Amino acid sequence: MTAITISRELGSLGTLIAEEVGRRLGFAVVQREVINRAAQKAGVPEMALAVIDDLGLLGVRPSRQAQRAYLDAIAHVMHELADQGNVVIVGRAGQVILAGRPDVLHVRICAPIAVRAERIARRHGVSLEQARAQVEASDAARRAYLRRYYRVRWDDPYLYHLIINTAGLSVSEAAELICVALRAHISSKGVTGPA
Repeated sequence: MTAITISRELGSLGTLIAEEVGRRLGFAVVQREVINRAAQKAGVPEMALAVIDDLGLLGVRPSRQAQRAYLDAIAHVMHELADQGNVVIVGRAGQVILAGRPDVLHVRICAPIAVRAERIARRHGVSLEQARAQVEASDAARRAYLRRYYRVRWDDPYLYHLIINTAGLSVSEAAELICVALRAHISSKGVTGPA
């Protein structure tokens, strides 16, 4: 059984790539459900709101105890998913939580900020300046989340087996790279997985 974690920057096409990888491999793709399941297990729904509210606009401030319970529940849910296998886990620090597991491939999807802002502007029909501000705010929130809760740098290349810059790649090409990397990874680790 194998799993893939995907960390992605806003506008990098990471979510679309995760969905394409899942389709090609027949893997489930898990995103925000992880947050909701973990919050339910921990009994701290306000923590799920705080995490979803990347920019802090809702003003939800969970206690340290709630944060710890939530992080423990997230880790538990992710390990359960990885144990089941055949899953692509998008976001929520999967590259940290599942680090060191030979049955998990960690991927980071990125692109230059100008490319990402252009994609967001086109997709949402906003100005390039608005899109760039949204991308920068998202990057800052994701960077802060990893630093605050896991004490790692989001862009640390040693957290990942594969880093893909999508500036010059299509969703299909990036998905193919991940599938090839997964086959090589599981072969080198002696793990059973997709052919």
